[in-house]
Amino acid sequence: MILIAICTIAVLISLNTGTIRLPPMNVIQTFLGYGTPDDKLVLFDYRLPRILITMLAGIGLGVSGAILQGISRNGLADPGILGLHAGSALGLIAFVSFFHSMKESSAILIPLFTFAGGVLTAVLIVILAYDRHKGLLPIRLILIGIAVAAGFSAITLYFSLLLDETTYAFTARWLVGNVWGRDWIHVMALLPWIVIFAPYAWFQSKTLNAFSLGDEVAVGIGAAVHRKRLLLLMTAVALSSASVAVAGGIGFIGLVAPHLARRLVGPMHQHFLPIAGLIGLVILVVADTVGRSLFQPNAIPAGIVVAAIGAPYFLYLLAKTKS
Repeated sequence: MILIAICTIAVLISLNTGTIRLPPMNVIQTFLGYGTPDDKLVLFDYRLPRILITMLAGIGLGVSGAILQGISRNGLADPGILGLHAGSALGLIAFVSFFHSMKESSAILIPLFTFAGGVLTAVLIVILAYDRHKGLLPIRLILIGIAVAAGFSAITLYFSLLLDETTYAFTARWLVGNVWGRDWIHVMALLPWIVIFAPYAWFQSKTLNAFSLGDEVAVGIGAAVHRKRLLLLMTAVALSSASVAVAGGIGFIGLVAPHLARRLVGPMHQHFLPIAGLIGLVILVVADTVGRSLFQPNAIPAGIVVAAIGAPYFLYLLAKTKS
């Protein structure tokens, strides 16, 4: 309940802040249908779609990170670290190369392109991390993911240099985690991915709990380890790729949110998967609010704000792992 209250407060503060500030009473009156035309324009046409996107993307990244840490049995797993974001960036480059005008009607296709890039990354990681005798080796996932991410990042950089100035500027902002999706079409493009795949991940909580016991024990209690691991990996790819498609290449949420959730409610996935999603929501909403309000008139991308928090936490986890 406390976390839900924090989520509500974060959303309300975000609704009240921006270039044009809306007092809390104005926001409430506008939601009830009594706002002025200007308040309705600011709230429903500009601010609310962006906030909904940060909420959905935060949930997607938080749950995706929790899944990846579960299937790899590694607390340092994250969609960015495993290379999924690099694959999504390659998918985005393919999209903007074919759709230079970035028309609103084509925005629904962006998650499909980033998902395809994420799937390509996941397939390469699975092939390289697979052992024909022992199956998919979790210990190899992160190292191979880092290598694949480096290669895809180089390819993305090369093709980005071939873009025109306007499209390159959009791509550069996306790569640093700028929340560019600000219209209802972007909300509708992201919503089905979160509504379908996040509940599916929660329904597979028992399987994720079995993974934490080791593959041999998981097989012994009846879990279809290899098939379930691949399905959950694709679920994590879908959640992370769709989220970054409209929220930009934001990292570290998938790393930090599951750790904080595990500290709050323990290691059982049926408990901490929803909490990881809510924590991801809070982090991204707050980061976007801070970036666009405290540094006016020059807004700071949410990805930079998240990285300022996530990078030190990642170093802390590395130090803790070594000790």
